[in-house]
Amino acid sequence: MTATGFAPEWLALREEADASARAEELLAPLREALRGRAEPVIRDLGCGTGSMGRWLAPRLDGPQRWVLQDRDPELLALAGAAMPGGDPGVELLEADATALDDRELRGTSLVTASALLDLLTAEEVGAIAAACVRAGCPALLTLTVAGRVEFDRPDPLDSSFARAFDAHQRRVTGGRRLLGPDAAPTAVAAFERLGAWVLAHPSPWRLGPERPRLAEQWLRGWVSAACEQQPELAEHASGYLQRRLGDGPCAIVGHTDLLAVPGDPV
Repeated sequence: MTATGFAPEWLALREEADASARAEELLAPLREALRGRAEPVIRDLGCGTGSMGRWLAPRLDGPQRWVLQDRDPELLALAGAAMPGGDPGVELLEADATALDDRELRGTSLVTASALLDLLTAEEVGAIAAACVRAGCPALLTLTVAGRVEFDRPDPLDSSFARAFDAHQRRVTGGRRLLGPDAAPTAVAAFERLGAWVLAHPSPWRLGPERPRLAEQWLRGWVSAACEQQPELAEHASGYLQRRLGDGPCAIVGHTDLLAVPGDPV
């Protein structure tokens, strides 16, 4: 584990599923929003090991400059070493995404983030939206937990574990009430209140036999978080996991991608 609680091994394990899930449908309007910017400057908030940059950079036209921002120096080092382009096209910035303001975004063409919004509060999401809109900077915010899990075969305890997991995602920790599955609609509302136009698109993980390690680790983490939130589920966890893991878990895990652009639709 790192200082932020995200292990590089977990981020590496999920990268392929993340790449397959991200909404390619948002790329055309994103390119249009960036049209005319010869060398866009892209700031990736909470960049982790840099998977967003590795996915997006080849899908945008021409040279780019990336600012990889994370509060974890270990993850930043990994991200910088694995980004396409390299120095001077990549800058590493050790900073917390929740401290962003519009002055920092001067000269920035695009803000990105991946699997970040559901870990924030409504106030923090509102602050990111305000910083982007005031700076006239589009934002591509991907893989936000949507609170929807569909298994290939039903189990009587599915809904109990799902409700407990969603409650865990919305928990209060360190005096902060996390948004969890409410993050995407909260972000949409925050950007739209400030006059930005927003496109939202589903970006589900599809877990099954082609990704057995990720499917198992996700399921174990999902069940563990549910039991942490609702301890009485612990007596059922072993049997539930045994049933789910018996033939290999297959599930669709809902996420949402957002593209927010200040001003009128392009």
